[in-house]
Amino acid sequence: MRTSTGPGRRGVLGTALAGALGVVTAGAAAPAHARPAAGGDVPRGGERVVAILLYDGFTALDAIGPYEVLCRVPGVRVVTVGVRQAGPVRTDTGELSVVAERTLAEVPAADVLLVPGGGPRGQSAAGADAAVQRWIRRIDRGSVWTTSVCTGSLILGAAGLLRGIPATTHWAARPLLEETGAVWTRRRFVEHGKIITAAGVSAGIDMGLHLASRLAGDDVARAMQLGVEYDPAPPFDSGSVEKADERTKQLALKLLNDASP
Repeated sequence: MRTSTGPGRRGVLGTALAGALGVVTAGAAAPAHARPAAGGDVPRGGERVVAILLYDGFTALDAIGPYEVLCRVPGVRVVTVGVRQAGPVRTDTGELSVVAERTLAEVPAADVLLVPGGGPRGQSAAGADAAVQRWIRRIDRGSVWTTSVCTGSLILGAAGLLRGIPATTHWAARPLLEETGAVWTRRRFVEHGKIITAAGVSAGIDMGLHLASRLAGDDVARAMQLGVEYDPAPPFDSGSVEKADERTKQLALKLLNDASP
């Protein structure tokens, strides 16, 4: 938190990084989001574009987890994409909004497509939205990687992109994923060709780090893992459905459903 008498978090981190890394950082490329791009915010030639779809009712961490990793990767430009208009897009709780920079029409291509999951209504609506589905298929035709987090895989499945291939999703959505023709696979994230799907919510950070390694190499991905201090040590051992008892599973589902209007 920033106070009126002390430096903010960025200042503290910047000073620490400058002192620790010194001349090593002098020649490193700045992350694309921090550099002025030609023609306003249009990505420079050579930058890889990551397009994150934001639809009404998406889950915040599904998008923000990977964003926090990828937005600082050199040579990468992350663009948030709204369905029909730019501006604030509500998350699944209805109490938080994230700003979409552009619309589907304004992003005709991307190197990486990332589709977050959402509450049942939001995810189902996106999966049934013809404009969203056309855009996903269009981006996928030219993408290097097409990815999803949590129930975002159901939206990719609705677009016909997962038939017959291994994929994952939130544990509670396994039957729905299999209905799309995907072969459910129990992993934090599953890579099959250009398709990468992540399991529930927090698994998007794992996938984001994997994408960082694909985009900029293992050294950068390893450094970004340290940069976001991703070293999980949860207070409870109930982070996967295999470890949780039935009472915990039912309560988890109730809490998730109750928070999604």
